[in-house]
Amino acid sequence: MRTGFPLLLSGVALVWTAAEAEELSRPFRKVRLTREFWAEGANVGDLNRDGHRDVVYGPFWFAGPEFTSRHEYRPATNVFEIKLADGTVRTLPGYEGALGTKNAYSDCFFTWTADLNRDGWTDILIVGIPGEQAWWFENPRGRPGHWRRHLALAVTDNESPEFTDLTGDGQPELVCNSGGFFGYAQPDATHPTAPWRFHPISPNNNYHRFTHGLGVGDVNGDGRADLLESNGWWEQPPSLEGDPAWTFHPVTFCPPDPGVPVGGAQLYAYDVNGDGLNDVITCLAAHGYGLAWYEQVRDGGRISFRQHVFMNKQPTDNKYGVRFTQPHALALMDVDGDGLKDLVTGKRFWAHGPDGDPEPNAPAVLYWFKLVRREGNLVDWVPYLVDSDSGVGTQVVATDVDGDGLQDIIVGNKKGAFLFIQKASGSDSNTWEHIR
Repeated sequence: MRTGFPLLLSGVALVWTAAEAEELSRPFRKVRLTREFWAEGANVGDLNRDGHRDVVYGPFWFAGPEFTSRHEYRPATNVFEIKLADGTVRTLPGYEGALGTKNAYSDCFFTWTADLNRDGWTDILIVGIPGEQAWWFENPRGRPGHWRRHLALAVTDNESPEFTDLTGDGQPELVCNSGGFFGYAQPDATHPTAPWRFHPISPNNNYHRFTHGLGVGDVNGDGRADLLESNGWWEQPPSLEGDPAWTFHPVTFCPPDPGVPVGGAQLYAYDVNGDGLNDVITCLAAHGYGLAWYEQVRDGGRISFRQHVFMNKQPTDNKYGVRFTQPHALALMDVDGDGLKDLVTGKRFWAHGPDGDPEPNAPAVLYWFKLVRREGNLVDWVPYLVDSDSGVGTQVVATDVDGDGLQDIIVGNKKGAFLFIQKASGSDSNTWEHIR
């Protein structure tokens, strides 16, 4: 099946105009940067200031625009052993994932890039296993050797933290749980290498390290970003002076499944149906099934939400027959340039190994779902298969990597690191690999 086209299944009738078919026929070119498992996420940034964005994955960065030159910015010492069919033992670099037979976890679940000390060079922020430290690595400004490591936050909980501007001050904050609270942390502009201060926004509800579900967006339209979680949203007050508690509005965005009761992943606030109100988009269970959007409904001043599930356990739950498990990472981005944001997600490969979670060994698919608005405030999410041998990790990033104005996709997980470069309509879809 050629990637970049709608997934067509027997018994499912799709009718496209010629213009729609042309617009939606953009292929992605797959670059496999490495087969080694070093992290559950990857990201991009111009680390050497040459005008090209580079890919960061685990302890390495791959220099753009070719991505064939790999640089180690922190120690890459982890190894594991596998036994071959003839009984010999082989030692491989990284953590045990698809190259092995057992489950393992890396020391990196999330990666972001930003100029954290404001010296004009892009640094790297890493969140490790939930419950452990977040740290950042200071760009040495072209000098060789490992980058200097700084502690950001001593305890970083939640399996979907965000690094984004929650407070509206123009600078990103690390939004997460810590010590039982929801909250955020940010560097001190006057002392950028000091540990970051955590600002709680909720009471101590004993949120545990593996809490699932977090997002940032303006739910009520007051111009201030709110914090979303699987069980509702926290309304940002007019002033953050003195770290006030935010108002909680309970909503079950990620209904518990008796088989997979852990909750969701990333949540997004976005006006899906074009009625001027921000809705919520998320998965139902990060380790199970389901994608849904929640239509915001106003009754006077009261806000409620109406659930619309567009993928779940059965192929019939999706009008195009698409079904996969473990949508543990989601990104919202205008993939096709039509002015509407689309959903990028897929199957997290071996979240708990080859024997954990529903269908752990099914194809590790990566999709984007095109948002289509219909008459009467109706919407459709049209699925397009990008790849069937990569999936997502706990993080998936959609952004323009090569500067051509088209959105590309970056993935890091137990199958390695991947870059999917979108090509204009009519381009051939090629695959090549830089295997290490």
